[in-house]
Amino acid sequence: MRLKKILLLGGLLSLTLTSWSQDKKWVEVAYDDCGEKGKQPHLVLGENYEMPAELSGSTAQRSCNFGGKVIYAFDKMDIHADYRMEVTFLADSERIIEIVADGNPVCESIHLPAGEVVKKTIDLPRHSFAYGQFVMVVNPVKGPNAIISGIRILSSDPGQLAAVSEESREALKSVQAYVVDTQVDAEQVLPTYVPIPASVKDVYRNQLSLNGEWLFSEQAEGEDWHRIMVPGEWCMQGFKVDSAAFARYQKNFEVPQDWKDKQVILRFDGVHSEYKVFVNHRQVGSHLGGMTPYEVNITDALQDGTNVLSLQVRSESLADMLGSLTQYAAHQLGGITRKVTLFAVPDIHLSDLRIQTDLDENYRDARLKLYVAVRNDSDRPSRKVSLKAVLDKHEASGSLNLPEIAPGETWKGWLEMDVKSPLLWDNEHPNLYRLHLDLYEGENSIAQIEKKFGFREVEVRGNRLLVNGRPVKLRGVCRHEAHPLYGRSLTDEEWKADAELYRAANCNFIRTSHYPPAEEFIEYCDELGLFVELEAPVCWIGHHANENWQKLNYKDEKYYDYVLQADMETVHFYRNHPSVIFWSMANESYWNKGFAQVAEYMKKADTTRPFAFHDQAYGGFNNQGSTAPIANIHYPGPGGYQEAAKSDRPMTYGEYCHLNVYNRSELVTDPGIRSDWALALAPMWENMYATDGVLGGSIWSGIDDIFQLPDGNAVGYGAWGPVDGWRRPKPEYWDMKKIYSPVKLHTEALEPARKLVIDVENRYTYTNLNELKIRWTYGKESGMSVLDVAPQGRGQLVVEVSDPSASNQLSLEFVDPRGFVADEYLIPVGEQKQNQVEAPARQRTKVKQDKSRIRIYGKNFNCLVDRSTGMILSVEKDNRQILSGGPWLMALPLTGGGCYPNHNAETPVFNDLCKGWKVTGVEVSEEGQDVRLKVSGSYDGFDGQYEMICNANGEIRVDYQFTVRTAVNPRQWGMVFETPAGFEETFWRRKGLWSVYPADHISRPSGTAKSFYPEVPAVQNPRIKPAWAWSKDFNQLGSNDFRSTRRNIWYAGLQDVEGQSRVTVVSDGRQHWRSWKEGEKTCFLVADFVTAGDEMFLGSHYAPYRKPLKVGDVISGSIILRVR
Repeated sequence: MRLKKILLLGGLLSLTLTSWSQDKKWVEVAYDDCGEKGKQPHLVLGENYEMPAELSGSTAQRSCNFGGKVIYAFDKMDIHADYRMEVTFLADSERIIEIVADGNPVCESIHLPAGEVVKKTIDLPRHSFAYGQFVMVVNPVKGPNAIISGIRILSSDPGQLAAVSEESREALKSVQAYVVDTQVDAEQVLPTYVPIPASVKDVYRNQLSLNGEWLFSEQAEGEDWHRIMVPGEWCMQGFKVDSAAFARYQKNFEVPQDWKDKQVILRFDGVHSEYKVFVNHRQVGSHLGGMTPYEVNITDALQDGTNVLSLQVRSESLADMLGSLTQYAAHQLGGITRKVTLFAVPDIHLSDLRIQTDLDENYRDARLKLYVAVRNDSDRPSRKVSLKAVLDKHEASGSLNLPEIAPGETWKGWLEMDVKSPLLWDNEHPNLYRLHLDLYEGENSIAQIEKKFGFREVEVRGNRLLVNGRPVKLRGVCRHEAHPLYGRSLTDEEWKADAELYRAANCNFIRTSHYPPAEEFIEYCDELGLFVELEAPVCWIGHHANENWQKLNYKDEKYYDYVLQADMETVHFYRNHPSVIFWSMANESYWNKGFAQVAEYMKKADTTRPFAFHDQAYGGFNNQGSTAPIANIHYPGPGGYQEAAKSDRPMTYGEYCHLNVYNRSELVTDPGIRSDWALALAPMWENMYATDGVLGGSIWSGIDDIFQLPDGNAVGYGAWGPVDGWRRPKPEYWDMKKIYSPVKLHTEALEPARKLVIDVENRYTYTNLNELKIRWTYGKESGMSVLDVAPQGRGQLVVEVSDPSASNQLSLEFVDPRGFVADEYLIPVGEQKQNQVEAPARQRTKVKQDKSRIRIYGKNFNCLVDRSTGMILSVEKDNRQILSGGPWLMALPLTGGGCYPNHNAETPVFNDLCKGWKVTGVEVSEEGQDVRLKVSGSYDGFDGQYEMICNANGEIRVDYQFTVRTAVNPRQWGMVFETPAGFEETFWRRKGLWSVYPADHISRPSGTAKSFYPEVPAVQNPRIKPAWAWSKDFNQLGSNDFRSTRRNIWYAGLQDVEGQSRVTVVSDGRQHWRSWKEGEKTCFLVADFVTAGDEMFLGSHYAPYRKPLKVGDVISGSIILRVR
């Protein structure tokens, strides 16, 4: 947002900042007379004061709140409504203050001259009250303190705003004072996860999968059984269970004969979310928490022959509430959602294994440290037990003789060995070793553990995070476990596809929001090379998005036993994965004594990695006192990096650059808005990359969170991924890949020469560019190049060609050592003649007219205009009709809203401002070989005129100019035309944000797009995976490909199905094109202004691209159409 007007009248300085939206009926919904007791219900923090009477201003203006920061909180806001805030200031000395909400300024800093009343009007960005609450923090930028005299909030919704609860008020004020126990013993609260042996002495197969078909009952009692697949949510399989009730699972199994005299352990990787386990109708265990594993020794409950395994499972438990899991999924999560494994171990067996790799000061040699626990479940003391460890692909080995272990006891200790020059694991070189750890009793190996791991070391130095001694920049996304049909229960196909998709998009980092994923996904991160922040299943504790906290006290100690359990289970189960470089304690929660105490356990449970806490972040960075080693902020504005640079800890943007989703009413009309997201991400990432304090960030989000229920309903929190639930890339996927690219070219164009020299920047952390395959193509010539540029360095790539005149474009492809294409470029060389359209020779053109119509004609050309409207009735060329209407003015306002997955395309293409066209004058004349038609008139919101200069060669030039009568903040403005039925294909050539796009991307620089693709069925089943690209999806306005705005066209147009007729707009790279279907006819817009959509989380990023129109402003343009 920019300052629009400064008006100085005596002692009154008035500043107005609005979105210039269309006129609304505003209703006062909140008022605070700051400084007056009893009249400031929304004040959270601030002192009362009254300015001296000699200062100008009223009594109300002289009373104020002041302080190092002043906080107000407004509750019960409608996230779909508009809110406008009017604030008043009177300062006794000069100040500059800022107003912040959720860590982001809601406007520019405000200058307060001494002794002058300042009034400011602010249209609140929707992200500032995205969860129904607006917390406003007034900070001093210059001057002794913050000060404010009055707040008035208006809304398009008459619902009055409420004050927050006293408890919330206290939480928002400042860091709480508390004392925590720093002498905790994390070992006492860690769960047991027995390493599953690869082999056990005298056992043919020592583990069995219990996945597959089970019996299921929605009732806690009775014999009403149905078949169900495990793993899988019961909801996604058509079952309904009362939220407070226990459902039942049952499965028969037999234990192999050679498991006799072995310990048998049953492991559930995930059962949501509270359950009891029975074997042969005897309860053997129970667990709270659906996103972390649980195991139980069932040896004593087994019987010969058939055994009956049964579970009682409840979906919505304390664990579900503290993780906001069902709420987030927008459907009931419930059931055995991850794999079930039965395995056997010897009586004397390994019960814990922790792999630690310590690198020397040069990060060359390593000390491999294995923390092991050996348990004796036999009835006799152990004898001559030892451990022997070897590595594949390395000669290192080690052994350890254990002391005698009494029955029922566990020995714990370290087995250590030196490893010379191991290949280190990093995300760019994911080198894995396999550890073979044998457990011996006497001379016999009784069990062998095999575990993949990597040599790598994580450390925090100042405000940077180092992996293997090098500072890392995290190019990440937040990832949910999500599938349209399976919900949160995935298969190997999805786990592998996700890791490959994100890696191919140049992501090097995954935040596992907001729970641990299945271990299989983390194994792919280890193997393919992705850093991971692994988040515990704790979400929105104290956050008003979880409505339970309106009644419950989030600081109550009774909740933190589970929080501790969830964090400890997360750490202990996933600790041996090299891809995990730090943990997350919780998502968007309020820091308090409970979390502070859990943090003490986190420090001691894993000393090899740091951890983060995703603070609620109202008013700034970690404003509630989180002491986590990794600092955090969600949705910082474009200037967030400046604050991060001040941090004494590494800071992540836990969520940033939210994809377009809350403006779905725009997206269903124009999917091209998705490509504008790059305008926010690109500058944001460049500043993050250049700032030491910014560790990196994770885009919200990595995948669409939409589920197709068996009853036909679509539910979910948002279609906010760069890939959809079917794993089809959406437009943002390519933008993310380009912006996150580790190979940056700084040469935009070249002149023809035998040696073509390109400036190249290497943004890899560990990879020299000489490890990449660099392929080039120039006309019919092609070859490979080698470029020696160290990580973080710059150099020049030289391509030698034999014939500079053979082409006017150089194609470059950079193939990552891991096998995927990291980036592609197409550099123009010399003149780009393909962007030019040759003009046809001009022809003699004539005009005839009567009372109702004007006919403009010539050889094989005929144009009819309605005299009463000044609009085209028909344009024909060679006896074929090509246009049937236009030109109409379009001034389409920003129209955010409509975020639900079942929102359809019932969004008007036009708006009220461009209705009510009334003609005030029509003039026509022959001028040389042309005919000029001048039409003047008015719409409801604009006055103006346009001229059409027509020539019989098929060219129509439209010059328009309109004056604004009603203020509007437009997304697009220009002129619209219409074609008759049959024009079903658009074509274009444009100047893209990137030089290379995939062939099916809506923003590709050139191509054709069909209104409806024949391979896409007219009636789609949302429960069947699409076999076509996302760009071919459609609604009644046409395919995504067809109806997307194409920015910066050299030319664009429509052609009929036979390819015989076409209309072409010829431009200069500064106009924009959009087409859509209206019944059988097709409309197209030629826009002289386009800006990004009205996604509330991106408002501050898009502010530089906005052009609000106020009354009296003039819009104009010139359009050249050619028909043939």
